[in-house]
Formats: sequence, C-alpha cells, structure tokens
Amino acid sequence: MSSSSIWHPFTQHALEPAFGKIAATEGAYLIEESGRRVLDAISSWWVITHGHRHPLIVQAVRHALDRYDQIIFAEYSHEPAEELADELVRISPTGLEHVFFSDSGSTAVEVALKMALGHFHNLGMPRSRIVVMAHSYHGDTIGTMSAGERGVFNAAYQPLLFSVDTIPFPVAGQEQATLDELERLCRSGEVAALLVEPLVLGAGGMKTYSATLLARLREITSHYDVLLIADEVMTGWGRTGSLFACDQAGISPDILCLSKGITGGVLPLAVTLASPDIFASHYSEDRRRTFFHSSSYTANPIACAAAVANLQIWRDEPVMSRLDWISGEHDRRLVQLSKLTTVAETRQAGTIAAIELRVSEGGYLAEIGPKLRRFFRERGLLIRPLGNVIYLMPPYCVTERDLDLAYGAMEEAIRLFGGARP
Repeated sequence: MSSSSIWHPFTQHALEPAFGKIAATEGAYLIEESGRRVLDAISSWWVITHGHRHPLIVQAVRHALDRYDQIIFAEYSHEPAEELADELVRISPTGLEHVFFSDSGSTAVEVALKMALGHFHNLGMPRSRIVVMAHSYHGDTIGTMSAGERGVFNAAYQPLLFSVDTIPFPVAGQEQATLDELERLCRSGEVAALLVEPLVLGAGGMKTYSATLLARLREITSHYDVLLIADEVMTGWGRTGSLFACDQAGISPDILCLSKGITGGVLPLAVTLASPDIFASHYSEDRRRTFFHSSSYTANPIACAAAVANLQIWRDEPVMSRLDWISGEHDRRLVQLSKLTTVAETRQAGTIAAIELRVSEGGYLAEIGPKLRRFFRERGLLIRPLGNVIYLMPPYCVTERDLDLAYGAMEEAIRLFGGARP
C-alpha cells in the first residue's frame, strides 16, 4: 500500500509503485524532485498545447488574480468570459453563436447531450435517441459513459447507463457500411443527435478516419434534421493539424464541445457552442424551458483569462507552422517504424502519431501496455500506451532533439518487447 492518501485516476494502485512528484514544469518537460527532466510526449493527457507555463498565459493568470476569484455566473457575467465567448464564436465553424461554459471535457459533452434532448423536448418532437460511433470515448460522467464504447471503462456502472445506437467505425474500404447504418437510424425519425469525435477516436485507440467521411456524416444528419455534436475535446486546438478537426471537412456542427487545450493546459475549462436554433428552443417566457445545467465554477474568471491569452498566442505566434513541422516529422519517422515486423499499423493525424503493435491479445488491458509505460518512464519519457497502441501527442514547442528521444525509445521498445526485426 502507498503511504499517500491520494487515489489517482485510471490507476490500479495494487500494481503501481509509489508515485514520484513533479517539482516544476517547463516547455515540453516535467521536472522531477531529483531534477531529472521528463519529456511530456503526450501533453499531460492532451491538454498542454504551446508548452508548460507559456509566459503569456502565466502573466494573464497573475493579472486576473489581482481582480477576480469565482463569480456566480447565474447572476453576473465578467469581461474575461465575454471576451472569450466573442472570440470563440469568431474562430469556430460558422453558425455557432452561443457559448455555454463548464469545467471539463466530460461536462462539455454532457451539456451537449442535454442541449440536444432539451431542444427536441421543447419543440414537442419525440426525438430522444443518440447515435454514436463504435470505439468512441466521450468522458466519465453518466451521460458520456453511456455514449462511449461499452467495456472495461464502464462495465461496473452498466445499471446507470442509458442505451444508444451505434454505427460501425468507418474502416478504410468499408466506409459505406457506416453511412448506410447512420441513414437507416436517422430514417426512423427518433434520432436527436449524432455524437462523434471528428477524424480521430482518442482513448479508443487513436483510430483515424477521413475528412470526406466526416463531411458525409454531416450531409446525412442535415438531410434528416438530426443534430451533429462534434466532440473536439481532444481533436481541437490544433491536434489534427488544423485549429478544429471539423475545419478539414469544411463542416459546421450544430453543437461543438471544447476543453483540454482551451487554456493551453494551464487551468480547467470547457465550453459547448450551440447554434441559434438550439438556443431559440430554450428561449421562452415559460421557465420550464430553461436549460437546467450549471456547476459551481462555471466560467471561472481566472480560467477564462488564461483561455483569452491562449487565443492571443494563436493570433500572434506561428502556431500553424509548428503544427506543420510536427506533422511532417511524424510522417517521416513513422515510415521507418512501419518497417518493423511487429508493427501492425501506423496512423497519423496532424500532431498525433500512433503505432499499433501486433500482439496475441490487444485492447486497453493488453499486458504489453504497463511494460511499455515503465520502459518509457525509465528513459525520461511520459508516454502512456493505450494497451498495444503507442502514441505521441507532444506540445507544440517540441524540438527535433525531443522527437529523436521519443522515436528512438519507441523503436527500442518495439524491438525489445516485440522481437521486431528489420
């Protein structure tokens, strides 16, 4: 048993050693108490974008703390939230004009589901089915677990979950099956919304599909007046090579969920953007049509100030050039790793690179996962494989030397644990 009283997330403490402590963070690195620097190759669960403690965001937080702490958002607004909301509407896909604040990716999606159901309820239309994509992960609240892939993540909580309809993941060459099933479900007239992770399924194994397929999903939902909810909690803020993944498909969802990189990873914050139609269905002199959702820390001013500074970085610094460079480096380096015999597949979307290993038993609980994680940690790398899928999602300040370290360790690990040969 650990001497610490802390219960860590996604951790089986019976199998884990005592957790070390991080004394500081800087750029692409975590700094342990001993002074050892650890490359944060997964951006601390995908939240760090420009690097740890970007000076502009740190300065904005300090300035906000001189003026604010939490303000009840059901009674008042404040300038950081107003400025952030205006800028989000400006840069997001067209047609998203209303911004609802929350605290995390899970709550952003939970809000989206409630918006969708509330929309049709208030219109007096009998639409309550949610359609999701196989292998999806949308969070750990009851609604988002219900919408996610059923399995080890949520088996214990099955009695709490509601049923959803699932379309198959669009495997290359079999995309039509996905489209046909979505159309069949929408034709029933019972579907309220399609909820998808655009272009990349994150915790489901970094599975990728095309922007063309995403555009076709939008066409079908539009034809049947079904809402499209884009869960860009992970894919937003440049991860797939564009500001938002939806941009690559040239589509606008009805609801857009954002979190993780919205503050550059400095503070927790989330938003759910909605179309005017969805806002209008809740706008009424009848208080029963109110959107009944909140949290105590809605639109925290300090977090909003950090997010405003993050948007300034996107405006003033060559962020897109950094994304293009990382994408090119992944592309070049994955070609070499794909030649190893135990590599089943390599996948990439912008700054995300993934390597799926051939093992006798794959999936999130694959035995190779913990072994790989320990191996990388010993070499000064924070890389948390999703079972037999090794992935990188580095901060945008990562250097060529950093990527040399990461890819060198990955090749060594593949050869050591998989017995791969050239």
